[in-house]
Amino acid sequence: MTRIGGILVCLVIVGLDVGAAILGIQAEVSQNQVKHMKLWLFECREPSQDAFRLGLGAAAILVIAHVLINLVGGCLCICSQDEFQRSSSTKQISMVCLVLTWIVFAVGFGALVIGTMSNSKSRSSCGFTHHHYLSIGGISCFLHALFCVSYYVSATAAKDEAAK
Repeated sequence: MTRIGGILVCLVIVGLDVGAAILGIQAEVSQNQVKHMKLWLFECREPSQDAFRLGLGAAAILVIAHVLINLVGGCLCICSQDEFQRSSSTKQISMVCLVLTWIVFAVGFGALVIGTMSNSKSRSSCGFTHHHYLSIGGISCFLHALFCVSYYVSATAAKDEAAK
């Protein structure tokens, strides 16, 4: 039964992250369909309400997936470098995956928020071109899914190893 529950958790996390990725990439497509004028490095464009909604949805789903994996994955506390080096390889892999999950989350969430805010209704802007923040956030969601599943599997294995 535990194995089925673990597979279900992994499928839910991957589903949420893939959904967030698709919304982020769709937001980029929607943003690119808005009228804009580009002159060398500067660009003037109207905000896209569809891109705003899609980007906001992608960011929210990414947060839900991240909170869920941290709640379900549990806490494997390592407080010092000596403790890290003395711990089992499974626990070390789990901690590395957890740190990578947080890094990818920060990059993806940040990119989605920047891309979403550039499409806010009050932001009709002229300035330097925006560098595909929404699609970067969407791609980061795929990486987040990969590291979340790796973290969950290794954390579960570390807990089982400690219980023996």
